[in-house]
Amino acid sequence: MYLVSLGAGILAGVVYGLINVRSPAPPAIALVGLLGMLLGEQVVPVAKRLIDGAPITRAWFAGECQPRITGVPSAKPEAADESRPG
Repeated sequence: MYLVSLGAGILAGVVYGLINVRSPAPPAIALVGLLGMLLGEQVVPVAKRLIDGAPITRAWFAGECQPRITGVPSAKPEAADESRPG
């Protein structure tokens, strides 16, 4: 995982070099770039879901994408009441 992160950082550095933004970038540019990376990362699960023909619901987005964007784990649904026969 660390090598992948390093590789992504190197790739981002190359892109910064190509657009002539020096690292460390000014904080606003760096934060906007980080937000873009977080949002862009979610294109893959959304695209996979669309290809599978599954709907993109608010609940799915909140459980799958939102925690990855915000870094806050999603609330786990309460476990089914095991005391009831069913």
